[in-house]
Amino acid sequence: MTGAAHRANRAKRVNQRARSLKRAKRIALHVLLVFGTLVSVFPFYWTAVMATNTTEDMYRNPPALVPGPHLVRNVQRVFDNVDFMGSLLNTIIVACATTFLVLLIDSLAAFTFAKYEFPGNRMLFRFLLLTLMLPAQLSLIPRFVLMVELGWAGSLSSLIFPGVANAFGIFLLRQYIQNSVPDDLLQAARLDGCGFLRQYWHVALPAIRPGLAFLGIYTFITAWNDYAWPLVALVDPEKVTLQVALARLNTAHHTDYSMVMAGTLLAVLPLVVVFVLFARQFIRDVMKGALRG
Repeated sequence: MTGAAHRANRAKRVNQRARSLKRAKRIALHVLLVFGTLVSVFPFYWTAVMATNTTEDMYRNPPALVPGPHLVRNVQRVFDNVDFMGSLLNTIIVACATTFLVLLIDSLAAFTFAKYEFPGNRMLFRFLLLTLMLPAQLSLIPRFVLMVELGWAGSLSSLIFPGVANAFGIFLLRQYIQNSVPDDLLQAARLDGCGFLRQYWHVALPAIRPGLAFLGIYTFITAWNDYAWPLVALVDPEKVTLQVALARLNTAHHTDYSMVMAGTLLAVLPLVVVFVLFARQFIRDVMKGALRG
């Protein structure tokens, strides 16, 4: 009886230590996540603080660490110095059109590479992957020459069409289709009389919505934040995108950081909205897939 009680007490102590260790690990994980979140959010908070204060407040010792009352004045100065609404409209057009075309063309190409065998399939896909190794800066001059030959230099078309098919998106969606779209399901669709486009639209697209959501977020943010190519392609100084317009707020001898940060804050807000909308769809579809699995 005494031995059984001793073993029971020992097992109880072991379980208590295991629970304490598990609780300590969980607390440490939460502390680490909170710290990482604070580190990630602080640049955005600092941008908001600078946008609502003056540049002189930033140079004080200690600097201003809480939002101030100058946001409206700083935003008004941004509108006075650059055509913010015009450049914002150009950026929205470019980002939305690029994202739509990338999702359409990359998903079609990925579906073909993943589920259809044709001569040169593997060789073409490997050649496509080789393009990922080339720095994007190397294509600026050839791309600009091509836009001049097509008569698109200086127009928004020169920003939209060169990026409508990219190797990263095709590679990502191909891997996603291979893992998410069973061959038996496609075979059943063929027996029901579905052609290529109906298989793509009714079978492949519903299964890869999380991948499309991720690629849409990535493409939209990349097109929105692009600076080098719009600076080269848009030769008309009055027809620029948002990043090029904001760069003009920096002057050679003096930079008003409060005004620059106010413009940056306005430029970031649409990205936050897009991320929230697409991220919710992304997480919801991933959870559905996990439950089905």
